[in-house]
Amino acid sequence: MSLTKAKIIVDKGTRKEEIDVMFNPTEYDHNLSNKYSWKVVPGLSMPIGQFVSGETSNLSMDFFFDTSEAATDVRNYTRKISELLNVDKDLHAPPVCRFVWGSIDFKGVVISVGQKFTMFLDTGIPVRAKLKVVFHSWQTKNEQLKGIPRQSADRTKQKLLKQGEQLWLMAASEYEDPGLWREIARANGIDNPLKLDPGRRITVPRLE
Repeated sequence: MSLTKAKIIVDKGTRKEEIDVMFNPTEYDHNLSNKYSWKVVPGLSMPIGQFVSGETSNLSMDFFFDTSEAATDVRNYTRKISELLNVDKDLHAPPVCRFVWGSIDFKGVVISVGQKFTMFLDTGIPVRAKLKVVFHSWQTKNEQLKGIPRQSADRTKQKLLKQGEQLWLMAASEYEDPGLWREIARANGIDNPLKLDPGRRITVPRLE
């Protein structure tokens, strides 16, 4: 079986550029998280969590480069990756890129590159390097909206707000998506979802 080489595909707007990785990484870290706000409710043993938003995920790994046999400057290779931090003159921003390797196809921007040079020629030119690269996931607004499930209740409902109940819990129950709590807040003229009186009648609208 032939070796599948990892590569970085850089979106330059009107064209795409491929950066080949000299050696495939031996491991990588993929970190995901969500942001919650936590409210202390008197009488409860723990705070009530309210989902605020998803956080962008990070993909980080080490790349190894070695040009000692050719006795050439290894920075000719590492520079292609470190320059992904630079603002592209046509895009007016660092370019969006994809890290592609086997089943991995991660779209994002490079947010940090740590470079460590470990071998040098007698002239001081580096010929071996290890780069720690961190990608931050990136999507357009339309791409994100396409990924949000738009399940809705069959009809508009009226519910009484219970002690300690939050709109995101209601949205999770009615729409199977806690992130749609804003639809309930909008339908009821609620500006601050953290200040809700128990017993209040809440309209749960049907989502089109």
